[in-house]
Amino acid sequence: MKNSRRSFLRNSIGASAAVTIGGILPGFSAKSYVRIPGANERIKVGIMGVHARGLALAQNYAQQKNCEIIHICDVDSQSMDKCIGVVNKIQGTAPKGTPDFRKALEDKALEAMVIATPDHWHAPAAILACKAGKHVYVEKPCSHNPHEGELLVAAARKYNRKVQMGSQRRSWPNVIAAIQEVKEGVIGRPYYGKGWYANNRESIGKGKPAEVPSWLNYDLWQGPAPRSAYKDNILHYNWHWFWNWGTGEGGNNGTHMVDLLRWGMGVEYPVSVNSSGGRFRYDDDWETPDTQVVSWKFANNSMIDWEGRSCNGRNVEDTSVGVAFYGEKGTLVIGGGNTYKIYDLKNKLIKEVKNDIQIDTQSVVSPSQALDAIHIQNFFDGIRKGTALNAEIETGFKSTLLTQLGNIALRTGSELKIDQTNGHILDNAAAGAYWKRTYEPGWEPRI
Repeated sequence: MKNSRRSFLRNSIGASAAVTIGGILPGFSAKSYVRIPGANERIKVGIMGVHARGLALAQNYAQQKNCEIIHICDVDSQSMDKCIGVVNKIQGTAPKGTPDFRKALEDKALEAMVIATPDHWHAPAAILACKAGKHVYVEKPCSHNPHEGELLVAAARKYNRKVQMGSQRRSWPNVIAAIQEVKEGVIGRPYYGKGWYANNRESIGKGKPAEVPSWLNYDLWQGPAPRSAYKDNILHYNWHWFWNWGTGEGGNNGTHMVDLLRWGMGVEYPVSVNSSGGRFRYDDDWETPDTQVVSWKFANNSMIDWEGRSCNGRNVEDTSVGVAFYGEKGTLVIGGGNTYKIYDLKNKLIKEVKNDIQIDTQSVVSPSQALDAIHIQNFFDGIRKGTALNAEIETGFKSTLLTQLGNIALRTGSELKIDQTNGHILDNAAAGAYWKRTYEPGWEPRI
């Protein structure tokens, strides 16, 4: 028997948050959410990478009454000091500034590490944290390349650690409800899914060699990545667009949407992957595509597309980011926030579920602190109660892998054939070479 929408929400979100049938959390805020019975035992947390997204996560974690941040880790001393001050104001105690996160991992009091670094550090840092006996909350994408993702899943299993990926929409109440509606057949069989992201990012220019700032440990910032000379257009955000450290818009924002599509359509590994695109808008140092379309076909006679436009912000379905499920009976659209719409085959709107929490879909820092708090509490419940994680690392790996396969298809200019049992690339040596990266000697992650 299929669960009703009401019971599904109750089971998915738990008794810690009251949810109305309209999908709205009445009077909800990050602070009010954590004022729950039984949330007094504080989990000791470290935050790694706190310039932008990491600073927002630190603020959110500090507001959780069942959490105490005891280490702030960043190779940028200015960002680290700023974050320590912010956290101190929120929780009333100042965490220790620990520039090298490996030193924080030696602290027996530390229970969990939050990783919000550039992409090339995500999996290597998470693996080290697992080996040190710490639970991990790692931002998306969970890895820089498929090999690292496999290693991270293996590390979580070997060391029996809870590892949650920052696919926070898996914990948003109305998104959960929307996915359940798809699964229960509101639009019939969903045979096509489309995701998108659009922005108006400016040119990063041509970087000039520069002295490494006194506040930056650039060697540790690069960590496992092969060494590259410092230029003035890399930090703090533009590393996304360099293959040595980033994964492009696909890994950056595509991972979120592909994850929703894969979840709603009930698919895992594709049978084939195609991609086209390039750096079209500006002539600068940007290496990854600013315009990209990826198509994944699946064995159950379905497909998924993702469209990324970094430099033209024209909306799709009235939103700059979102997904649409196309089925035999209609269409369901999830926008950038905690909302969704259902249309029949004549394009008539038959249902709309709204959200009363402000969402900034183009924020590079924190689109919604209040909703993200649910995802954080799910992570804590996993640690303390053994609750199933909404974005457990194997799930996160599979969604991340799809965007990585899209990038590999683009970079090789080839259609990829995929092994259904493990997601590996078949019979394509050029593409297979991208499964794993080259590491700086002595920095290769191992479990």
